[in-house]
Amino acid sequence: MQNINNIRRRTVLQGLGGTAAAASLALPARASGKIKVGYVSPETGPLAPFGAADSYVINALKPKLAALGIEVEVRDSQSDPNRASNVANDLINSGVALMLVSSTPETTNPVSDQCELAGVPCISTVAPWQAWFFNRGGKPDTGFTSTYHFFWGLEDVIATYTAMWAQLPGAGKVVGGLFPNDGDGNAWSDKVHGFPPVLDSKGYTLIDPGRFQDGSSDFSAQIHAFNAGNAGIVTGVVIPPDLTTFWTQSRQQGFKPQIATVGKALLFPETINGLGTAGNNLSTEIWWTPHHPFSSSLTGQSAAQLANAYTNGTGKQWTQPLGFAHALLEVAVDVLHRATDPSDPKAVLASLTATNLKTIVGPISWANGPVKNVAKTPLVGGQWRLTHGGRYKYDLVITENVGAPNIPLGGKMLPIA
Repeated sequence: MQNINNIRRRTVLQGLGGTAAAASLALPARASGKIKVGYVSPETGPLAPFGAADSYVINALKPKLAALGIEVEVRDSQSDPNRASNVANDLINSGVALMLVSSTPETTNPVSDQCELAGVPCISTVAPWQAWFFNRGGKPDTGFTSTYHFFWGLEDVIATYTAMWAQLPGAGKVVGGLFPNDGDGNAWSDKVHGFPPVLDSKGYTLIDPGRFQDGSSDFSAQIHAFNAGNAGIVTGVVIPPDLTTFWTQSRQQGFKPQIATVGKALLFPETINGLGTAGNNLSTEIWWTPHHPFSSSLTGQSAAQLANAYTNGTGKQWTQPLGFAHALLEVAVDVLHRATDPSDPKAVLASLTATNLKTIVGPISWANGPVKNVAKTPLVGGQWRLTHGGRYKYDLVITENVGAPNIPLGGKMLPIA
């Protein structure tokens, strides 16, 4: 009976006239005739900007996924690690063949942990790999069994940040660090795997006033420490509301560094637009843009075409997680396509570990990662620039590509006025 189902599904897919992947995919049927895929992301709460593009991507791909016999069940983590763990358990108990999860260690880690315990294959993204791997107790010589991750690492963001700073030597080498008491903050500030040892080796002095809680309303202590130490550069990794609070209070208290390169918060157009003109030349790491020279293995869209479709469909400016939400589904389809039996976790894991796919965020393969369960994606850096009448209030300009020279530059670093 299963062979008959495969033949019927293959006939339907060939009649669709879709992409090569869609035309050749023939997934073994389960009792329901569907392969269920779980998807957990922060659709609400302070991390919501990370998940803002997820629903667009899933809805845009829904007809294609349905034709391939794939049903995606989405759960909102509400930006809460405990809820992320709970909804992951719900999805596991519902019989998902594969779990997908995206957006910061507060979401990726608890979901990955539940999948590892249950033996359910899981693919995660949008968290520096060290924060995903080491914060979960990963050991480089053994790694994990069921959970795999693709994204860049702290070594990439540090190299990108310091290369950007080197373009403006007048800013000096004293760096103020904003590191909260969360998965990213603890990973970035780690004295072994994080920023401190690398900055020290490059001749930078790091002023680290200590951990603070996400959602803080007063950054006077940090600002005082940075001012007292003559920090010409600010870096860190904070949620969007905290960046707005910090930068507003910095301006009010007379702290004006030449460079502010901050992860997480400065990824999003909403955050930078909320600063008015005070966001000009703030800088950040860049995972994905319409200018990246990659295309989708699932739809054939270029990065520029995906970004344009998102803007036309939502009326909103493209956002970096858009590319990774799309790539997550590209990898899921590819893995299930190659699995000898998508309902068998061992078969899915065998397919997953053999992945070698060109996606809209670049090539993804777990063959040569820094550790067993990690695939690296390229990283560049850049600044937000006021457009003075352009399509958007700000554009994100790529100013440094030391780690990915195949991604084109759009300009050079400029100091904050």
